[in-house]
Amino acid sequence: MPTNLLSTSVATGFGGIVQEYLWNWENQQLRVVYETLGKGSPLLLLPSFSSVSTRSEVGELAKLLAPNFQVVAIDWPGFGESSRPSLDYRPEIYQHFLEDFVKAVFNTPITAIAAGHAASYVLKLAVKQVAFSKIVLLAPTWRGPLPTMGASQQIAGIVRGLVRSPILGQALYKLNTTQSFLSFMYRRHVFTDAAKITPSFIEQKWETTQQPGARFASAAFVTGNLDAVREQSDFLELVQSLTVPLMVVIGESSPPKSREEMNALVALPGVRSVVIPGSLGLHEEYPAVVLEAVQDFLFSP
Repeated sequence: MPTNLLSTSVATGFGGIVQEYLWNWENQQLRVVYETLGKGSPLLLLPSFSSVSTRSEVGELAKLLAPNFQVVAIDWPGFGESSRPSLDYRPEIYQHFLEDFVKAVFNTPITAIAAGHAASYVLKLAVKQVAFSKIVLLAPTWRGPLPTMGASQQIAGIVRGLVRSPILGQALYKLNTTQSFLSFMYRRHVFTDAAKITPSFIEQKWETTQQPGARFASAAFVTGNLDAVREQSDFLELVQSLTVPLMVVIGESSPPKSREEMNALVALPGVRSVVIPGSLGLHEEYPAVVLEAVQDFLFSP
């Protein structure tokens, strides 16, 4: 197993054993940080993609699952404490990474719980090979923010190029990751309880965005360059091709366009679903409610 023990991080850890997985992509070694907590059958917990993506967003959920599962939560390449090189971040990177990570760390099909944009990558791997025994998708999305707002691939590409540029890109990125802007975005479509969006909470999120190299993967996500599928029909086809049980958790306050996509997903035959309080960040805002909603599914044979 290609892992090395690290000291637990107070900033982003949730009390588990913090390790690194050294992964090679196109002759470049990336250090991917992951954390393991609990004992029992293995469960992979994947945070959503976002400018503030870290494994800490699923930390409370991990602690609730730990009495019954050995929970493994990751920082995606380009996010959190993992390496953030100036790669051309695109779906192939994450698809290959997820496949290699699962193969290296687990030796049996596992339960996967994936939030937001991680959904497509889990579904693609599940269709390709028997990697998972059960899948739970939390507020699943497949289309990045700019494409969701109607931006063409050409416009999104121009924006991505600008953010990747040395001086102008750093300035643009800083403008879009100020604490006031992060607070606005959380209030708009991530959390539903404004009381939870405290100054200290936003400061922690802001610190994540200010790490060296943070703008590269973030820009790829925002502009749709991490969209593993390009059409709703492709996303739904992945679900229809599944051979393992699937459950979807939807936040009742999800943004209208995202809710439409989720409704189309859960309308498919064989997909179990539940609607709970929250929006796109329901896994972080309401972890206990999420666990209560999915525990029967997780523990059923």
